[in-house]
Amino acid sequence: MKYWQLIIFITINLLALPLSAVQKKSFSIRICAYNVECGEGGYVPGNTAEDFGRMLKPYKFDIIAFNEVPDGDWTSRVGKIVGLEYSYVGKISSANHKDKYKSILSRYPLEAKREHELKGEWSWNPGSAVRAVAKIKGQKVAIYSLHVCSQSQKNKKSHLNQLISEVLPKERTKNVLVVGDYNNKVSDGEFAKFEAAGYKTSWSDLQIDVSKLSSFPSNALRQNNEGVIDHIFINKSSKGKAVKAEVLEEKKKALSDHKPVWAEIVFPLK
Repeated sequence: MKYWQLIIFITINLLALPLSAVQKKSFSIRICAYNVECGEGGYVPGNTAEDFGRMLKPYKFDIIAFNEVPDGDWTSRVGKIVGLEYSYVGKISSANHKDKYKSILSRYPLEAKREHELKGEWSWNPGSAVRAVAKIKGQKVAIYSLHVCSQSQKNKKSHLNQLISEVLPKERTKNVLVVGDYNNKVSDGEFAKFEAAGYKTSWSDLQIDVSKLSSFPSNALRQNNEGVIDHIFINKSSKGKAVKAEVLEEKKKALSDHKPVWAEIVFPLK
């Protein structure tokens, strides 16, 4: 090997070291939150679980947290299309309506599965959050998929208030993602409580101004945009950080009244 070739070889390998070190010290997860509005029986009739799967497949998500899903095999049918083998469907339907369950679809086996019923003093009831733990590169990540009511009455306890005060303080997993349809914008007072409890949005990591965006309604509805009300929250103590986040805009016709939101989160290995 000539002298100049040796110099180039050494330089390339030295430059590669930092990237290699970062890769060895962290792992990432691509997670999506999607309110499908009753799936096959929603605002856009005639769509099947397979239609939702074909729409989501190109994004290669590791986890999809669904809200307002039908009971039964709807979630697993989507999984067959997108290549995600593991699923968990809750038993509490939002406001006791038909086909408004919460579910988690995962590339990784799910353990410690449970559902938390949430009740507010001024809201439709019940809301709920399904919770499961996925193990990635030997690291556990607790995932909550929730659907909660907006809170517009001051001094009244909300679904989110119950989640913050009663459910999440008992969580012992180091890496936590709480995702879904919050029915609140980041500018609402409820999220100040959530941030004080040790959680942050994927939007904040990337300094994305979501006041100029909307996740509801999708193009399936003819009404004014309500803003971004679907979110991905990360517990700050995990040191996890969003490196990508966006609201997915429909390229063709909308399948639900909500748009999916997603993020890629990088967690340090512990």
